[in-house]
Formats: sequence, C-alpha cells, structure tokens
Amino acid sequence: MRFLVYNIRYATGHNNGYHVPLPYSGFFRSTQQNLDEIIDFIRAYTPDVIGLIEVDSGSYRTGKNCQAGAIAQALGYSHVVETKYGNSSIAKKVPVLNKQSNALLARKDVTDHKFHYFREGIKRLVIQAEFDSVVFFIVHLSLKYRHRQYQLNRLYQLVNETDKAVIIGGDFNTFWGRGELELFLAATGLQNANPDNTPSHPSHSPHRQLDFILHSKELKVNKFWVPDIQLSDHAPLICDFAPTESFYNSP
Repeated sequence: MRFLVYNIRYATGHNNGYHVPLPYSGFFRSTQQNLDEIIDFIRAYTPDVIGLIEVDSGSYRTGKNCQAGAIAQALGYSHVVETKYGNSSIAKKVPVLNKQSNALLARKDVTDHKFHYFREGIKRLVIQAEFDSVVFFIVHLSLKYRHRQYQLNRLYQLVNETDKAVIIGGDFNTFWGRGELELFLAATGLQNANPDNTPSHPSHSPHRQLDFILHSKELKVNKFWVPDIQLSDHAPLICDFAPTESFYNSP
C-alpha cells in the first residue's frame, strides 16, 4: 500500500514569482496551472491513499471549484474534504480562509470517516478515515508549541480508541524538532516511517522535518522517500507499507 502526504499550499506555488510584486502575492492568484502539475505528479506515483494538507475547497482562487474534488476526479479516486477550522472559529466567516481545508483521497471507497476538531489552536481538523483493516488520520497541527502538545494529547486519545492498524500523516509543524513527538510516539507505540529523518521543508532547500508519516507496529515500511519537487513550499512524503504477521493476528 502506497501512502502519499503532501502539503500543497492551496496549489499557490513556491519561489518563482510567489513574492512578486509583493510578499505572498502568489497566495492570492489563480491556482489552476500549478494544480494541474500537482495532479500530474501524483498520477506518476500511483498512491493508494493520499493525505492532502492545505487544499482550497472552493474560493475565488479556484473558480469556486474544490481542489480535492478536482484531483479525485482526474485520478478516479474517492475523497473526503473539510475546512481546517472549527465551527466557532472566526476563520469560518472570512472569505478564502473559510475554504482552506484538508483532504483524504483513496483508490478504494472509504468505509467510514469522521471529522474531529481540536480544542486548541487555529488549525484544528483531524480527518479520520476507516478502511477494512487500517484507519488513517490526517492532521495539520498548530504553529504554537503549547497548542501542538495539547493537540497531540487529543490525537493520542483518538489513536487509543481504535483497534485497527493506524497510519497518521500530515504537517506537524514541529519547529522545535522531531523530539516534540517523542512522548506521543512512546505513548501510542507508533513509529516514524522516516528512519533517516529526511527533511521536507522548504522544498527548494529542505532542512526542517515538519511533515511526518507515523504507523503502528502491524505495518512495516518497505520504502520511504521525499521526492525532490517544488510545486509547494513543502516536499511530499511517500511511503510503501506492507503488513506484518501481527497485522493478520490483530482483532
């Protein structure tokens, strides 16, 4: 099973012209050309499941079209998508911001899915997607360290509530280093799929490990890599998983 995680920055691009004529000008431009390139990139790697962070679900930048839906339609995948902000957030009332979302896409139909929201931080969404024997969680954690720790505690509770094999993917914003996750990994028993701690941000010169794929012991990593592509400020993560013997013996 191949899992791809990618913070696509709403397909607004990176570097070339992004800050011209003003800083972050690219954030407000049409995204179709860059989205087409992202679709071509994803298609070339044929993932079974895709976790997308920072997806535009229908602002003026996309001509009111949902990027997750467009990618899913182009690839023939199913998808679930939801805004990153809780219902009480003021961001839900602000144009453009209220269309900033995360998504999960899959070759197979998702058996069941839920949207959870952390109590802390601005970015609050957790996508939980169920398949026959595996549950995926897609996350984008807070920019603030203290909020991230509260969010990880809630994520631990969600992981602890499932009896299936678990895969978590997303942008963890671990600006203090991967050590931020040590207690979470110890408590959950999950493992980091990136054994060499390969960085993914910024994509033009990676030196931060902000994006992670974590997995339970019922799954083993056959291959993990960070493709050298600069369609976003983050590089994507790709992991090929295989079941272990305990996967077949689990409830």
